Amino acid sequence: MAWWSKQKTLGAAPAPEKRPVPDGLWQKCEGCGEVLYGEEVGQNLGVCPKCGFHFALPTRDRIRLTLDEGSFTEHDASLESLDPLGFRDSKRYRDRLRSTIKSVAFPDALVEGIGTIEGHQVSVGFFVLEFMGGSMGSVVGEKVARMLERAHERRIPAVIFCASGGARMQEGILSLMQMAKTSLALTRLRRDGIPYVSVLLNPTTGGVAASFAMLGDVILAEPRALIGFAGPRVIEQTIRQKLPEGFQRSEFLLQHGMIDRIVHRQQLRAELGRLIELLAPVPAHPAADGGNGLDT
Repeated sequence: MAWWSKQKTLGAAPAPEKRPVPDGLWQKCEGCGEVLYGEEVGQNLGVCPKCGFHFALPTRDRIRLTLDEGSFTEHDASLESLDPLGFRDSKRYRDRLRSTIKSVAFPDALVEGIGTIEGHQVSVGFFVLEFMGGSMGSVVGEKVARMLERAHERRIPAVIFCASGGARMQEGILSLMQMAKTSLALTRLRRDGIPYVSVLLNPTTGGVAASFAMLGDVILAEPRALIGFAGPRVIEQTIRQKLPEGFQRSEFLLQHGMIDRIVHRQQLRAELGRLIELLAPVPAHPAADGGNGLDT
């Protein structure tokens, strides 16, 4: 090593202290590659101001932006997943659940209850993508079934915001059973003319996409949301063919008749309000207002 590399320059100013950049200060857009100021993205409801790419929106923000202020009453908040199989991968499932609950402050991957959208009462569920990728275990399936049953009892529309990586592998066949359970719950709504609106967010895949997510009377989606059963890389590796450009994105599904409409996040609440008003002139069941539940 040269002798001068060890010497301190006389009178030189000390090197400035490096300050860490706060998390979320800057975000890189997956759509256009632009580096964006995080606060600007937040003020634009999590949408890139350059290209319109929709970032994942935290669940609490989604609830706040969708429902009328102060109207939401959460149900079944005490339900939490167990570890029926004693599953372990890199860590025990029960430990993974405990740490996830602590970090995201939600008991599982679905929040559901009763609220209003543009003054219309709905039974509504929001997937928590932050909770193990929004995966559907037995508790998520039970919550979906309960919110659909609540819609049936009160004769009010059901709305589910889907964002999921699919069935939760740590619960094995118990998670796959939820596909049939939730689909069956939907048949009662359809039989009695109670509307169900499915809103597909990025991503909506696996067992969720293969069940209630694609069974809505009206299916809406945010722009460029990934929607499908298996991911595009898995499909390409299986069939050994290159998939079409934009395959499994909202725009591709709309073009092929799999969904009804793509709605920008800033317009979603108003669109839902109009849909519910058109589809659901259903009088409230007396039991919803504290009555005895008997038709008069």
